Amino acid sequence: MNEQEQMKLDMVKNLALLLIDNDSNLSMEDALATVLNSDTYTRLMRDSTRLYYQSPRYVYSFLESELKTGSIK
Repeated sequence: MNEQEQMKLDMVKNLALLLIDNDSNLSMEDALATVLNSDTYTRLMRDSTRLYYQSPRYVYSFLESELKTGSIK
């Protein structure tokens, strides 16, 4: 596994943990499912966006917006 792939995996984990921080009733399985089924995840996996280089809280802001509005702004 290369460094970029590891950074992407770490970001997915961090996004799931941030979801749990904001909703303590959410299980890790549900948090991961939320992340993996999001447009934010799709963009995170796209090398051209380089979102994996950003801070987890910055990327989480996209996920949070997507969950609230149904789209990334």
